[in-house]
Amino acid sequence: MTRNPLIDLGNIPIQSGTLHSVFERWASPQEKVLRLERDGQLIRLKRGLYVVSSEVSGRDVDLRLCANHIYGPSYVSLQWALRCYGMIPERVMMMTSVTTKHSRTFENALGTFYYRQVPHRYFPIGIREVEHDGIVCLMASPEKALCDTIIAAAYIPSQSVSALREYLEDDLRLDMDALRTLDIGIIEQCANEGLKTLTLRNLIKIIKQ
Repeated sequence: MTRNPLIDLGNIPIQSGTLHSVFERWASPQEKVLRLERDGQLIRLKRGLYVVSSEVSGRDVDLRLCANHIYGPSYVSLQWALRCYGMIPERVMMMTSVTTKHSRTFENALGTFYYRQVPHRYFPIGIREVEHDGIVCLMASPEKALCDTIIAAAYIPSQSVSALREYLEDDLRLDMDALRTLDIGIIEQCANEGLKTLTLRNLIKIIKQ
């Protein structure tokens, strides 16, 4: 029995051009790719980008890695990252990321992938490489994920520590005990970039209380 060449591609997102080269002996590599997508062996992440299904590769599809590849430069952050770190209780249905490009949303068979734009200088603060099952993806640290979420919030009075605390406790339902484990230095770096500076400095005050 011929080995399925998709197995060797693993669970790393792949461009359609790479797939076409894998099936270059076929009369129409593009039609072959479309057929594999219809059969569920390939999952289309966006136009020209695919990932092999876990049933074929034998490895879980990592949503974080997919998010990094769908739209970049980007890193996983905001509520999805906070939930991943156990800082908020509710399950987050949408994969949330931060990018230096325009804010975008992508829909595919895996779900909804949302990207929020931030300035270039702010972007690299507090990013970490997360390794799992032999692959590495970019994700916000807990501190950066919280800063990103506060910056993205529609309205928090910048002068009010109590309003920020209410947002954290009631809107985010944040584990307030987890604040004591955060690196204030990362939050200070974020505050220094001019995005909701007073609010982030109020966050530091809350952590120090």
